[in-house]
Amino acid sequence: MKPLLLQGHERAITKIRYNREGDLLFTAGKDSRPNVWWSLNGERLGTFNGHNGVVWCIDVNWHSTVVMSGAGDASCRLWDLATGRESALISCNSAVRTAAFSYSANQAAYSTDRAMRQPCELFIIDTRLVDEAAGAQPTILKWEVTDSKVTSVLWGCLDEHLITGHEDGEIAHWDLRNGKKVHSVKEHSSAINDMSMSRDNTMFITASKDHTAKLFDTSSLELLKEYQTERPVNSAAISPILDHVVLGGGQDAMEVTTTSTRHGKFDSRFFHMIFEEEFGRVKGHFGPINSVAFHPDGKSYASGGEDGFTRVHNFDQSYFDYIFDYSRD
Repeated sequence: MKPLLLQGHERAITKIRYNREGDLLFTAGKDSRPNVWWSLNGERLGTFNGHNGVVWCIDVNWHSTVVMSGAGDASCRLWDLATGRESALISCNSAVRTAAFSYSANQAAYSTDRAMRQPCELFIIDTRLVDEAAGAQPTILKWEVTDSKVTSVLWGCLDEHLITGHEDGEIAHWDLRNGKKVHSVKEHSSAINDMSMSRDNTMFITASKDHTAKLFDTSSLELLKEYQTERPVNSAAISPILDHVVLGGGQDAMEVTTTSTRHGKFDSRFFHMIFEEEFGRVKGHFGPINSVAFHPDGKSYASGGEDGFTRVHNFDQSYFDYIFDYSRD
């Protein structure tokens, strides 16, 4: 596989995201300027200018018209994708760690960090009311999360539930109809770095600092599968067409300078989703991989790393011809 190398950030990549059709790839980094690219040829379409700190999260709505980003400058911003202009600014009390549109994109969720004597808070907003000129109040629901800060957010089925991953390894299920936490599990022993939903929204995968990625049922939070590694897992994604998952991670960034690329283990690792066995690795990054994502058609995947590069890998035909060998008892 000869990857497309996207170089548009001066500092580490924090999050990458495809739109629904997969023709656009969004990247956020620690340099405060999210970018949007053509995923087919790696051409940069533009930059969203306005943040004044590290951009931790980015998402795009179903129709690819509005982009949402959250940053360390204590703001959550909405952007018009067609023009690249900022359409709304939501000021917060601390850094915005997560942000995600609901399926309809009429609602969105974001969370803030526990910092500067401010608690970790989780917000649900109505994106149709985010209009500073009209003075409208977009917040629908607001929770103060006292146990452990939220590190990742996913929307459940029918936009009625919210799933949150936490710094202490907990996964919580929130009912938006009454604004209460209805269920939680703690299958990880360390912080959850990332969560990604399957194509049909029936399962999601978590990536954790405890060197594992785990597959859960969306409705019950039942643990289905576990993928073991010998390094922290920063991100994980589920293939939309095959029973495969990809994991990205590596040695902590602060220790990279003392370890060679080979020993740092900065490669993407592919596991069979059912049998939990690793069957492939892809090298290339010169630092930990912070975010991975499958293309919606399943024929390629992208990874963003601490080295500031985003790599788009198109799978060879041998990847699709590969048949996992197992015995029938």
